[in-house]
Parts: sequence; C-alpha cells; structure tokens
Amino acid sequence: MIGYTTVGTNDLQRALAFYDALFGSVGISRLIEMPHLAGWGRNWSKPIFGVAKPADGQPATPGNGVMIAMGQRTRARVRTLYDKALDLGGTDEGAPGVRGAGGSQAFYAAYVRDLDGNKLCFYCVGHGGDDRERAAADD
Repeated sequence: MIGYTTVGTNDLQRALAFYDALFGSVGISRLIEMPHLAGWGRNWSKPIFGVAKPADGQPATPGNGVMIAMGQRTRARVRTLYDKALDLGGTDEGAPGVRGAGGSQAFYAAYVRDLDGNKLCFYCVGHGGDDRERAAADD
C-alpha cells in the first residue's frame, strides 16, 4: 500500500550525501532527484524513501512520534545500516537487538536519527538468515 515516505531536510546536499552513503552500504541507490527532493529504493515497484525541502518554505522539523521503519532481510543488514548511520553523524536511538520475545518471529531492530533529527528504524523479523544468530536467538 505504501508507495513512498518522505522526511524533511534543511540542507538537501548534506542529506543527499548522508542517504547516498547510508543506503549505498546495503546496495540501494537513488532513483529520483529533483531540485527540492530525492528518493532511494530498489525499483519503482517497491516503496521508496525520500528526503525533501518543505514545500511551504518553512524550516523542516522532525515530527513528534513520527518514525520511518525499513524492513531488512537479515540482522546483519540492520547492523550495517545502524553502524553506517552513526558513522555518518546520525545519533543512536536504540542499538541493534531483539525487542520483545525471541524465537522464530523475533523482532530485531535498531533506531537512529538522521542529521535533521528524523527517526529511522531498521528491522528484521525472525532470525534473519544467519545460522549463528539463529542459534543465539534460540538460547
């Protein structure tokens, strides 16, 4: 149902550098760029993540209670995105780990804020295809 999500920025060039490097760390590239926005994704048939300068010309501010969650296939990808976001100057909002019950449907997530304060979640449900993680999650 979701076609795309967008977060605001006050410095588009800085945001482009952040998200190009962040998403590039897991093989996702920019699909669209216009003077006031850009979007990243695997292809046009999947949801796209965008960043934009506000259309009303007012400063961008992060929404209170707003978070964009991006599903990943493996826990390793969750950790890669989390680590890369911090390397790029993002801030920690919750290190990678299982939230709630473990087992075959464990919710493994990490939380960060981007350079403009927008909250992002990277998550994987289940063991994420890693045999070592599968064994640890079963303990």
